[in-house]
Amino acid sequence: MAGILDGKKIVVMGVANKKSIAWGCTQALLRQGAQVILTYQNDRIKRSIKRFVPDDAILVECDVSEDKNVEKAFKEIGSKCGKIDGVIHAIAYADRDTLTNDFVKTNKEGYDLAENISAYSLISVCRYAKPILNNPGSVMTMTYFGSTRAIPNYNMMGVAKASLEANVRYLARDLGKDGIRVNAISAGALKTLAVTGIKEHMKLLDMSKALTVNDKSVTIDEVGNTAAFLMSDLSTGLTGDIIYVDKGVHLI
Repeated sequence: MAGILDGKKIVVMGVANKKSIAWGCTQALLRQGAQVILTYQNDRIKRSIKRFVPDDAILVECDVSEDKNVEKAFKEIGSKCGKIDGVIHAIAYADRDTLTNDFVKTNKEGYDLAENISAYSLISVCRYAKPILNNPGSVMTMTYFGSTRAIPNYNMMGVAKASLEANVRYLARDLGKDGIRVNAISAGALKTLAVTGIKEHMKLLDMSKALTVNDKSVTIDEVGNTAAFLMSDLSTGLTGDIIYVDKGVHLI
């Protein structure tokens, strides 16, 4: 049976381990017939993901902390793969002190770092992916409910996600004329390695589960399935949107 992504080439940025949302997205894309290109930050992560990604997976280095790295990565992707159909941006970072301290203690260095990696990088990715994106094309990023609510201990990351969501709207406006849509998935709290960096993260996970409509946390597969839809031509009418995949937590 044909998949909704047969013949599509999709770049996934942010796969670090088997528990990451980006890996859930990658698996969903593969199930729907896509060819997937994965970017990695450094050699350590490359060695880690090579243990579980398909042997024929195309891997491209991309540390989004510098524009020149993003530009180089998408030029390499274009050289290896030609035109692509979509990009999934699943990248966020804040240093430990910035994440664990009270928000009022956030310093400029920590603020700038979190904004640069978690929010600005989407702009850079869109700019350098644009020349090789097909029309129609799709870009998607990952956000969280803490962008609009003061979630305990989410702190600076919530502020960065708010910026990211604003970036989605303005990028959707700018790139629409080129047939490129830009959306975000707001996923429920998931037990990933990334969430362990948040102070008292188990309380966050328990709170999120308690607020779902069926007392079951969302899974990376469920998030990935929505990502596959957003990468497909079934979603050409959607742009500039935040799609909640959180089992109803945002209904509070």
